[in-house]
Amino acid sequence: MSQPLVSIVIPFKNTDAFINECISSILNQTYPNWEAIFVDDNSKDKSYKIVEHISKIDCRVKLYKNKGDGIIEAIRTAYKHSSGSYITRMDSDDVMTPTRLETMVSNLEKYGKKHLAVGQVKYFRADGLSDGFARYEQWLNSLTVEGNNYSEIFKECVIPSPCWMLHREDFDACEGFNSNIYPEDYDLAFRFYKANYTCIPCNKVLLHWRDYSTRTSRTHKHYAENSFLDLKVKYFLELNYDASRPLAVWGAGHKGKTLAKILLKLNISFYWICDNPKKIGKHIYEQELFNFDYLAELKQPQSIVTVANSEAQKEIKRYFETQNMQAMIDYFFFC
Repeated sequence: MSQPLVSIVIPFKNTDAFINECISSILNQTYPNWEAIFVDDNSKDKSYKIVEHISKIDCRVKLYKNKGDGIIEAIRTAYKHSSGSYITRMDSDDVMTPTRLETMVSNLEKYGKKHLAVGQVKYFRADGLSDGFARYEQWLNSLTVEGNNYSEIFKECVIPSPCWMLHREDFDACEGFNSNIYPEDYDLAFRFYKANYTCIPCNKVLLHWRDYSTRTSRTHKHYAENSFLDLKVKYFLELNYDASRPLAVWGAGHKGKTLAKILLKLNISFYWICDNPKKIGKHIYEQELFNFDYLAELKQPQSIVTVANSEAQKEIKRYFETQNMQAMIDYFFFC
């Protein structure tokens, strides 16, 4: 029986320092029936030449130029040239583990359509990882091992952009790469969530995720904090918000204030909860700030928590649990 073809969509720009290692990891896959579709997004270095050389040796490596500008146009170009039964993404500066494709295809064949194959990730950096990235990796993998990725989707992007795979029909059904919204990987994760595609639990590291100071997600304006918050609000209002219930916003720090401005601009009414005695009873953007005890006066509220401190988050979560409130129904952590 023939193995289904996997299309790997790979945009790239100025990654000649890393792209050889990326390609080698694809060539060394235990699953052989794949096509790697590289699209050059106007590189100024030797990236194009490197891919071009390898494409002449192995016909599974295909190379195109981005007719537009930016990662969204690049991945659209790649997808247009794809023909696989399964679709996956890869970044040109990352490294697949040898069994990544085999594991994901096996999981999708076992569970069938309306399922999303995901995998554990391992960050690496030449000069060592920060504690923040180590915590993010641990958090992300703790969700993936149970397939509970959507349970905290409003915190951060819970589907690593270079480490998912799904049936082509399912990908097309959720509008695939058609969206123009940045950050594009987080937007796609929300559309997987909206389509109710079940994440398949995975306890294997399938991707080595490279971090470095000049990567696009660190430097481009499309990946600024406000872009993430705008996206969270968009999908919260579309998918989880119950307009018949009062909405409470927890926290009046930078993120809380930014969220408040977004909600006010959208004419979404809310109650603002705060534990800072210097702010309680004051008004910010003409909104009064209340002590968290005020929540008890609200009938069946929904809460968005913007408090970043991990210990405070645990305390807030314990409070919700004492009130028999459920995550992703009654309360949502936005950080």
